[in-house]
Amino acid sequence: MPHDLDQAILLAPAGGHRFAGATNPAYANMVGPFGGTTGAAMLNAALLHSERIGEPIALTINFCSPLADGAFEVEARPARTNRSTQHWVLELTQNGEVAATGSAVFAQRRETWSAKEAELPADIPPASELQPLPKVGFLPAWVSRYDMRFLPGFGPGPFDGQEQAHSISRYWVRDEPARPMDFPSLAAICDSFFPRIFVRRRKPGAIGTVTLTTYFHADSVMLAQQGDRHVLAMARALNFRNGYFDQTAEVWSDDGHMLASTHQMVYFKE
Repeated sequence: MPHDLDQAILLAPAGGHRFAGATNPAYANMVGPFGGTTGAAMLNAALLHSERIGEPIALTINFCSPLADGAFEVEARPARTNRSTQHWVLELTQNGEVAATGSAVFAQRRETWSAKEAELPADIPPASELQPLPKVGFLPAWVSRYDMRFLPGFGPGPFDGQEQAHSISRYWVRDEPARPMDFPSLAAICDSFFPRIFVRRRKPGAIGTVTLTTYFHADSVMLAQQGDRHVLAMARALNFRNGYFDQTAEVWSDDGHMLASTHQMVYFKE
C-alpha cells in the first residue's frame, strides 16, 4: 500500500497548471489537516509540472484559512525561468475559495566552493538511544505519522502551565512508518514542530501558522543518502508579541549535514 504521506500529497492533472488532490485523515490536525502536508502537496504540484526544471531551494506557504477535509485544487504556475533558477506561483483553492497561497524557487545546482558555518550542538545522542514520543490519545492524528525522539530537557511538556525560560525543541524524527526522504517529506517535517508557545508556556492554546518558509540546503542526492533514517530537528522562537510569535528551525542529517532551515510566523490567541 502507498505510504500515508504519498496519499496525502497525491495529485492528478486537472488541466492547464492545475492539479486535483484531497486531504488524508491520517494527517488530521486540531483544525483541518496538518499544515506540513498542505505545503508538501503544493510543492508536489510544481515537482510534477511538465515545465519544471531543477530542484527546490525555497518554498513559502501562506495559510489564508483553515482547510476543510475533502477535495482541493492546486495551481502551480511557472512565473519566470532563468538560466539557473525558476520561480513559481502557487495557489490552493477549495470550493472555489483560496485557502493557501505560496511561491517556490527551483534551481539547477552546480559544483562550487562549499562550506558550512552552522554547527550541531555537542553531545547529541543518537536516535537509537532515545525513546519514541508516546502516541497518547489527545494528540492530533498527524503526530502518529512521525517517530519523534526528544532529547532530555528539550521535549514538549509536561503541560503543567509552569512557564519555562526557553522554547527550544530538539528531537530526532522520521516518517512513521519509515519512508525514504524526498523534498515533499522534508517540507512536511519542517512543520512537524509543536508550537513554540506550547513549549514556552507549557500549555496548549489556540494558534495557527500564518506563513511558513523553508530553504532546502540538500539536493536529491543528499536526500537519497539519508534514506529513511531519523533526521535531527531543532527549533526555537525569537519573540512572542501582541498575538504573534515566530519560529526558526533547522533539520540536519544524521551524519551532520544541514538539510533545511525554516522560519514561520504564527498567530496565537489568549
